[in-house]
Amino acid sequence: MSAETRADAAVVGRGNKEGARLFREWFDELTRAAEAGRGGAYVFVMGSLGELLRTFDFPLVFPEINSLQTAVRRVAHEYLNEAEDFGYSPDICGYVKADVATQMRSGALPMGRIPKPALAVFTNACNTYIKWGEIWERMYDIPTFTLDVPGSRAAGAHAAPGDADFENDRRYVAAQIRELIPHLERISGVRFDIDRLREHIAHANSMNRDWKRVLDLNRSRPAPFNALSDGTIFLGVANAQRGSAAGAKYFAELVEEMAYKSDQGIGTLTDERYRLLFVGVPCYPIFRRFTEMFTELGGTFVNSTYLWFASGGSNTGFQCRLDDPLEGLAEGLLVSVRDAMDSMFFQTQPLLDMYRDYAADGVIYHPIKSCRTVSTGLADSRRALMKAGDIPSLFIESDMMDRRVVSEAQLKNRIDAFFEGLATRRSHSIIAES
Repeated sequence: MSAETRADAAVVGRGNKEGARLFREWFDELTRAAEAGRGGAYVFVMGSLGELLRTFDFPLVFPEINSLQTAVRRVAHEYLNEAEDFGYSPDICGYVKADVATQMRSGALPMGRIPKPALAVFTNACNTYIKWGEIWERMYDIPTFTLDVPGSRAAGAHAAPGDADFENDRRYVAAQIRELIPHLERISGVRFDIDRLREHIAHANSMNRDWKRVLDLNRSRPAPFNALSDGTIFLGVANAQRGSAAGAKYFAELVEEMAYKSDQGIGTLTDERYRLLFVGVPCYPIFRRFTEMFTELGGTFVNSTYLWFASGGSNTGFQCRLDDPLEGLAEGLLVSVRDAMDSMFFQTQPLLDMYRDYAADGVIYHPIKSCRTVSTGLADSRRALMKAGDIPSLFIESDMMDRRVVSEAQLKNRIDAFFEGLATRRSHSIIAES
């Protein structure tokens, strides 16, 4: 085996393997916590405050991630049916219904078992978060805390640190965090330690910096990773290990892998013909096949709004100040959650920039039945994008959880026709240039 081959074997694919390992270890920890009767902190991907909650030794439970795992492992329908039999409507968020069934099963999931909640902490980034928390209040009589994070006032209206509006918003968020801390002390029995918080923020800073670098490296041609399939693994670690030393180490090594692949011209596809952007949430009930319908035609997803909002805005690479960790945390939460909300509500200009920066060939819009927050307005967003630039786009509908509304045949017909259009467009472009 040559030195180059040995290097490839040691580095290429490491992120996926290590990501899967860390994810299993995180779930094993949750299972042990459940068996020991410890309560967990229930949080969400858009503003989890993992850095702060780790300071109080709470096991972190991400119901969104747990629910999507039921779909990836092809058992979501069992959980959805159980929740609907209990009285929940077929029209509401599939993640919520899968979690309700999980609670009714005493936390049992395909990967193990989650502990009951001791508290829930969430932001206003998604209106469903607030109603979801009310379900746990009724089930377990636990405290819930909603952190109100001010969003952008308009598209492109990004106040920066130092601006009067930003500083007012930051102080508002900081006051809420300070109000939360005594409750965390009371519930956990652990005294707040600002040095521990500083340590966890430092790890999160490292993860944010490296996550942004990983995304930037996918501008390479061919793209080192698929933003849909590989990216979902990376997101799992970004959330579950946020603020941990293991998470910081993982992303540092992920940068090494992607930089190596970029330098060596190693792509996620051996024959990358079309570079695509993805808007929305993946189709998890047929996740592997959904991705294959694009990759088998030479399409690679080079970036997505999913890697943007489902990482809680850490894609910005924002570095929280460490000299005053509470103020730094408030500033980071404001920047990251606001950015995550922008990805859903003000996405046209960023998509135009992304289309140019990643040399993309088309944009895939994927509204889903289960999530109105992500899906509402996508048709208008698509029209705005097409009006702003000559950009091919595809609009396909399915769901992130419910296989009853997923038609593989219909999806494939639409996708095949889209790629035929891309091929024709490229042929015409070659002829025009010759």
